[in-house]
Amino acid sequence: MELLQFYKCLADETRLKSLLLIQHEHELCVCELTHALAQSQPKVSRHLALLRQNKVVIDRRKGQWVHYKINPELPKWALQILSLTLIDNKGCITHELERLIEMSSRPNRETICC
Repeated sequence: MELLQFYKCLADETRLKSLLLIQHEHELCVCELTHALAQSQPKVSRHLALLRQNKVVIDRRKGQWVHYKINPELPKWALQILSLTLIDNKGCITHELERLIEMSSRPNRETICC
């Protein structure tokens, strides 16, 4: 992971908030992210694809649903940056976490998503 490319991934609000939400929840599917971010599925998926291409997140497919989590093979410094960013800036995703909690059709990990 190149330093500059990592920070470019964080430089967009949608990608940054997606990463912080994923870091907070450990794993989220696209439908959870679109609901929490109040953005369209194509937009969220486009940003997730960029994060996946840069190996910042990894995905797990379950049928037609795709779940994302932070790539555990990121360099230690990158994992620490994400962790510290969440700890020190959790307030920047407060509304998104509230929407996620209020999501009526939120899947659990054992059932089919959304």
